[in-house]
Amino acid sequence: MASRLNIDLNLLFADLAAQFRDLSGLHPGQWPLAPRVLCAVGVTAAVCAAGYFGYWSAQFEQQEAGAQVESQLRGEYQTKTEQAINLDALRAQKAQVDLYVERLQKQLPSKAEMAALLTDINQAGAGRGLQFDLFKPQQVVIKDYYAELPIDIKINGSYHDIGAFTGDIAYLPRIVTLNNLALSTGKDGTLTLEAVAKTFRYLDPDEVAAQRKAAADKKKAAKKS
Repeated sequence: MASRLNIDLNLLFADLAAQFRDLSGLHPGQWPLAPRVLCAVGVTAAVCAAGYFGYWSAQFEQQEAGAQVESQLRGEYQTKTEQAINLDALRAQKAQVDLYVERLQKQLPSKAEMAALLTDINQAGAGRGLQFDLFKPQQVVIKDYYAELPIDIKINGSYHDIGAFTGDIAYLPRIVTLNNLALSTGKDGTLTLEAVAKTFRYLDPDEVAAQRKAAADKKKAAKKS
């Protein structure tokens, strides 16, 4: 049985090999069946490969990019839908934030009120019997939405008076912070407090306009670079 199968396979291979002999002088339409089938398969594979690399691959890339855009748009749609559903709650939340910001702004003096605030800080120390060795306002630092004024101070007095002074600063109606505090003891037992008091004010319209112009110029410069 096995020998007969081997003979049949040998005959089959021999027949196939015979079909591929002496094809150079014949028209492809006159070739035997096996060469014609193999040629057709080869031409089909070549056409498919050429079509994929020359045309279909670009379409596949476009389809993939379109799918990514669709996914992004779906996400944006879902976010905006949730915002629309919660619109009333968001409006109420914005109103609360506006009130909070307005309350904070009331704690910031204007440029015209800064002199009175500096007087309040000085009087807070004098009212506790402290002696100022240094009270020197520095250059105003302009931030995005407010201005910061650092003041170098150096005061002498007892421990309890200095502690009461820092408490008075905390209870001022305007925002004042004490930074970089350093305490030292003198020969007579009195304490010396060196610190940087920082107070803040909101920007006036001219300063706001200047800040916006600077931000716009910075954006233009970044785009050019």
